[in-house]
Amino acid sequence: MTDKKEEKEQIGLKDAVSIGIGGMVGGGIFAVLGLSVELAKGGVPISFLVAGCIALMTAYSYAKLSVAYPDEGGTVRFIYEGFGYSVLSGGLNNMLWVSYIIMLSLYSSAFGAYASGMFDITGDHIVDKHIFISAIILFSTFINYYSIKVVGEVESFAVIIKLIILLAFVAAGFWGITENPNFIQLSPENWESPVQLIAGGMVIFVAYEGFELIANSAPDIKHPMKNTPKAYYYSVIFVILLYIAIAVVTVGSLDFADIGKAQDYALAEAAKPKFGQIGFTIISIAAMISTFSAINATLLGGSRTNYEVALYHELPEEFTKQLWGKPLGLLIISIFTLVIANTIDLESISTSGSAGFLVIFGIVNFIAFKKRKTIFANKSITIIGFICCILAFIILTIQQIQENATGIIIAFSIFGTCFLGEWLYKKHLKKKIDHQ
Repeated sequence: MTDKKEEKEQIGLKDAVSIGIGGMVGGGIFAVLGLSVELAKGGVPISFLVAGCIALMTAYSYAKLSVAYPDEGGTVRFIYEGFGYSVLSGGLNNMLWVSYIIMLSLYSSAFGAYASGMFDITGDHIVDKHIFISAIILFSTFINYYSIKVVGEVESFAVIIKLIILLAFVAAGFWGITENPNFIQLSPENWESPVQLIAGGMVIFVAYEGFELIANSAPDIKHPMKNTPKAYYYSVIFVILLYIAIAVVTVGSLDFADIGKAQDYALAEAAKPKFGQIGFTIISIAAMISTFSAINATLLGGSRTNYEVALYHELPEEFTKQLWGKPLGLLIISIFTLVIANTIDLESISTSGSAGFLVIFGIVNFIAFKKRKTIFANKSITIIGFICCILAFIILTIQQIQENATGIIIAFSIFGTCFLGEWLYKKHLKKKIDHQ
């Protein structure tokens, strides 16, 4: 009886792939599509391809590490396996925790943009997007405290709805797209420089980061040696193709100037030429459902991450305490998200998030390279993945310093604070132990 029960509770390949797709096709594509077009112009499909290739190489490292070290901590566990209990591992795990907050801010900002855009079509410009941003963060926090089961149900519903709508958008968008006068925008003469295309891909890299959620589910995946790698590869490849298709339809349907005007809700605006106002409304609703589910799932994942990091004494022990039956870290994350989402612009948030995950993913690739004999990983793929992440981070930094220094300043401030805070906390713990 026990064996059958455990068999039923395991996650199959289909469910594991859904976790990866659901994590990636969350709020990212709705939030950063307009920004990516602004940076790469007609070459935006190339930008998504470049970012996707880096994500795919990193997914290889994650797959190998997930099979060798299946743990609910996912990335947290991999970092400890690579560097042990140290200031370096603590600082990196703190960066991961803060990156969750950045992602929450991105999703919340996107929700606010699409929600306020819905009011604009009625001629009511009074409702500010920050009202929606704050409301959705508070509401999602309430749901997480109320019931984890509800969070799971919201996520399951949202994954189905957003994929149906996005696939319908792509299918309808390709129908007769070559006859649209804006289709010429996709020609190479309308692409930005290669460096700008790469930079554009790195700014929007946050749209791919969600595949790492598979690592947190690795202990429960049925036939892990076979299904865990497949879950990573299938989900990442599917999303790469989906994003490229969305980028082609958007640029081929809508003038650059119109995309720029509606940068924060570009995907909804791109539905207008084919479907009119109804299309705008449907995509806006899909974006709101999608970002809402992403906020719920990320709040849950972020609170669990800081709880686990605190158990290893990398964060203050207050993060392990409970409030209304849930980790106190959930409330702390929500407060930080409220502040960031309401004070920092979307591009800076996206840049900070992409920079953070490029560093984290670069480190994971390095750990896979370092542990390659133990985890039976290919030396070339892991080291190329590491080099690509670091080069992409450098290109992103240089490009953003020239055009949007705020995002890079925020990113480096976060890096410095995470490591300085960890060093001071470790020093405090040592003194505390010495006095006992």
